[in-house]
Amino acid sequence: MNQLAIYPGTFDPLTLGHVDLIKRAARLFERVIIAVSAAPRKKTMFTAEERLAMARRLCARIPHAEAEIFDGLLVDYVRKKGARVIIRGLRAFSDFEYEFQMALTNRHMDPDIETLFMMTKESYSFLSSSTVREVAALGGDTGKFVPDFVQRELRKKITKDKG
Repeated sequence: MNQLAIYPGTFDPLTLGHVDLIKRAARLFERVIIAVSAAPRKKTMFTAEERLAMARRLCARIPHAEAEIFDGLLVDYVRKKGARVIIRGLRAFSDFEYEFQMALTNRHMDPDIETLFMMTKESYSFLSSSTVREVAALGGDTGKFVPDFVQRELRKKITKDKG
């Protein structure tokens, strides 16, 4: 059995919900690659390189986790890495419809790749990167939502954008 899983996302920014899923996935698989999307469909606060740097900093704290940027179709990236599992997080039922559609699309493109859905901890079920960005932009405390180093990066980014 292949012991590599890919956890793709925008991670703009990484939240404690992401951290929870990455730690749990790293206990299930020999290796987990956090695949940071280079060209997300939405405008991001952080560049791909900034998001990758934060993901790598997090991975330094989590055994079996590493981070890379990917571009293009996820199934092509998963095949290239020799993985057979995609990890996707679900916070609430509202996430399921989109994630289900994407999982079936990926399965249609490559039936050998499985999508593993993991539920976030209940305490993070309300948390999204867009919510964190909004709280940060309005001067709120994001300390309960993101790792300490991500909070510092958010503050720098907000201060730079206002200055």
